Amino acid sequence: MSYESPALTALRDGGPQAVREFWNRLEATGAPLVEADAEDPAYRRVTFVWRDDPGTPADDVVVLLHTVTDKDRHAGDLTPHLMRRIEGTDVWAGSYRLRADHRASYQFHVARGPREETLGTHREAWLRTLDGAVPDPLNRLPQLPGDGRRRPSSVLELPDAPAQLTGGGDDQTFETEAFGRRVYVHLPSRPGPHPVAVLLDGEVWGPRLRFGRDLDAAVAEGLLPPMVTVMVDTMGRDARVRDLSCSGQFVDWLADVLLPWTRAEFGATHDPARTVIAGQSAGGLTAAFAAFRRPERFGNALSQSGSFWWPDDTEFDADSEWLTRQYAITERRAVRFYLEVGLQEWMLLAQNRHLRNVLEAKGYEVTYREFNGGHDYACWRGGLLDGLVQLAKGW
Repeated sequence: MSYESPALTALRDGGPQAVREFWNRLEATGAPLVEADAEDPAYRRVTFVWRDDPGTPADDVVVLLHTVTDKDRHAGDLTPHLMRRIEGTDVWAGSYRLRADHRASYQFHVARGPREETLGTHREAWLRTLDGAVPDPLNRLPQLPGDGRRRPSSVLELPDAPAQLTGGGDDQTFETEAFGRRVYVHLPSRPGPHPVAVLLDGEVWGPRLRFGRDLDAAVAEGLLPPMVTVMVDTMGRDARVRDLSCSGQFVDWLADVLLPWTRAEFGATHDPARTVIAGQSAGGLTAAFAAFRRPERFGNALSQSGSFWWPDDTEFDADSEWLTRQYAITERRAVRFYLEVGLQEWMLLAQNRHLRNVLEAKGYEVTYREFNGGHDYACWRGGLLDGLVQLAKGW
């Protein structure tokens, strides 16, 4: 955090009146501060600020900028994300130099206690940090909802970040059960048969992010045809690990049980060319695996930040990237792909590029995108809609 903001320089030199004006400005315009970069117009100087509570002052404040901070945590050093208190003020601040198309969720870790505990990077310390993290009270953009255990996150959206279509109003998605599995279903307003999208991690896309509103907005704009969308609940962490690790049993359940049920109950199509399976992280891996294992059911795979290192996270080890190897050594299937990955995802970028190259070499139709962000629903919620729109062209 060595990129000094001109606004902080003025604050440091201006006395109490300057501090009052500083907070008044942020309350009016919102945070963080985004200023021009003196060296390159493609970048911005982004300054995160936290107002100290005089009753319970912080000993330290850490910026938790999604994936950016995580990378340093994995490297064992959180000090680059420590904010500093401007002497003689109640202002904590920390600046980053970021490309102008960056998008990320973020929170603050407001710490009281020894710095060595604040900067702990082992798993237990990191989980405590995430459990106590808070959003930015001065950020004016809609928050990314929490998961019930953790608080919401604020969203940084720099001016050149790709536009995201979001819907408002009522969400017509409803919860039901399909053969022992909780699902969330979003239906079009007129009879089918309709294209169908299966979204993994449905508990996120349904009740948490209310993605049905975005689907309605896309249909209203003429970007998507009316479609049946079934969001499949993972049913807990253990089940997620089991089902979203190239599980033939789970994919066969989706193909042989869930899709026929969706067709019978809601008028969804049986045509694989108009059937999409979509997921993020391990869900992205599973979406690509479903198209490999059951192409006669899933003709379109939408993978965001897919965990294609599986089952061995040693980069390029002989046991890593199993699914990519399967695509490389088998005949081309009649499926299409939309793949995207974040430029900040140091642990996934090479593997996603490798899968793209293999698929293109085999003659698959692939739309591939790299966005300037991380392993982050703040990015995925726009990318999911973009992927559905792309795959729906020609239906």
